[in-house]
Amino acid sequence: MTKTTPPAEAGLHSRPDISYGEYLRLDRLLSAQAPLSDEHDELLFIVIHQSSELWMRLSLHELEAARDHIRKDALGPVSKMIARVSRIQTQLIQSWDVLATMTPSDYERIRPSLGQSSGFQSFQYRELEFLLGAKNARALAVHETDPAVHARLAAACATPSLYDETLRLLARRGLPVPEDRLERDWTDPYEASVGVEDAWLEVYRNPEACWDLYDLAEKLVDLEFRFQQWRFAHMKTVERIIGFKTGTGGSSGVAYLSHALQGAFFPELLSVRTRL
Repeated sequence: MTKTTPPAEAGLHSRPDISYGEYLRLDRLLSAQAPLSDEHDELLFIVIHQSSELWMRLSLHELEAARDHIRKDALGPVSKMIARVSRIQTQLIQSWDVLATMTPSDYERIRPSLGQSSGFQSFQYRELEFLLGAKNARALAVHETDPAVHARLAAACATPSLYDETLRLLARRGLPVPEDRLERDWTDPYEASVGVEDAWLEVYRNPEACWDLYDLAEKLVDLEFRFQQWRFAHMKTVERIIGFKTGTGGSSGVAYLSHALQGAFFPELLSVRTRL
């Protein structure tokens, strides 16, 4: 009886053109964790923040593509892209649960190794906020020592956000979006508009006729919901570990994180619910 190799095992032992480790560049990835102390918990701190930066990179990739599709009136892939980022936010929220296993005493032992480094200095987080519409040109000052990053963030700040492009799409579809929301200084923070709320009200009162816009609106609401959960989990984790101390980079710590929760990326998508 001739023994045949199951299809799933075919080629298993032959030399691949590229291995798993080579494809993922694991030699570089796994050598990027370099604790500066001998404290057991420093590796946890590094891995949580590095993995968060990777998730943010993917979020930027998805949301920039979503914005481009909205700009082109091609909404087909947008729902999946935004939904994917909402699921990424779930991963980021859960990462705070892991970091919260670090006690105040654990953190105090590794804090000297952090120097002045702080999550407040994360350029990807800032770029993500800009992409979602939370513009703050003053925040660019944090990155003045890195010209390439500063230029990247300045460009992001001056570019219409995901929501700006969404409002332009509504206007192209004939909805009554005020002109001052279609052309403005994109570096300014977005301010809520009754006129924009009126436009969304038409969408929400006629979901069958405006289904793709209605679906886009709900995906944006879910994205904001998850992002705020991530911010809240961050704030409560910091509160749990360091209390109300000043952050390592000089930020006000919990007070700063708590203040960030007061803002909204897509304010009319929340206020319109009161009028339905």
